Amino acid sequence: MQTPIEPKATAYPFSLKGNGFEFDSNDNFNFKSSEFAYQEPLSENVNKGVAAIQQYIDKDPKNAVTITGYYTAEEENKSAYPNLGIARANTIKNYVVASGVPSSKLNISGQLMNSMVPKDSIYIGPVAYDAVIAEDNTAQMDALYLKIKSNPLVLHFKTGQAAINLTAEQRQKIADISTYLDKVEGAMCNVVGHTDNTGDRTTNIGLGLKRAEFAKEYLTNNGISPSKINTSSKGPDEPIATNDTEEGKAQNRRTVITLK
Repeated sequence: MQTPIEPKATAYPFSLKGNGFEFDSNDNFNFKSSEFAYQEPLSENVNKGVAAIQQYIDKDPKNAVTITGYYTAEEENKSAYPNLGIARANTIKNYVVASGVPSSKLNISGQLMNSMVPKDSIYIGPVAYDAVIAEDNTAQMDALYLKIKSNPLVLHFKTGQAAINLTAEQRQKIADISTYLDKVEGAMCNVVGHTDNTGDRTTNIGLGLKRAEFAKEYLTNNGISPSKINTSSKGPDEPIATNDTEEGKAQNRRTVITLK
């Protein structure tokens, strides 16, 4: 009986080309299957690639870079983003921003790439970099602001939960908030905790703040800078349903995430 041939692992280079600029390296960010945190340590060539992004951005005020993370349908999306590819791209974006590149010059996206084959459960370089010319996005950001403010993200959970189960709509809202915070200078996110009326007001104010801080930690763990997140509590002061029923109380125990 013939032994099945194992498919060869795929590998994608760190390549940035366009507008008279070119950088190529066989080294890239690597990711464990179903994870959005890149593998460490990073090679010297990866950091040279990050420096190349900086060089391209500095070359012309109109230059920008789109980072596209790849993922497969077999992987589990453990992030808060619509897909694992966006989450991977966002993690890389944050690393590039930490090196000094303005987040407003970096775009992120995700792309399903079922042809990827891991090596020992590690995907080698599942990310692409595109040199682009930035366009005026003022109108787009104004529209996004109104979209987020008119329909904020609302989370219902108990303090101490280790994870938050998000719907597809909620994941998109987090992606929208993250995009706005990246693109608009000085933009801030407000996270407000609310409770039902069980117990005294002072205790509930504290409980609402704990819920807001938990949500902030969750957002921070998913790549949103803590410096861009304000937390506060309204306690029982702003119910959206009656506190006379358990169903109404459950609706009032919420955390609302929107823009300042």
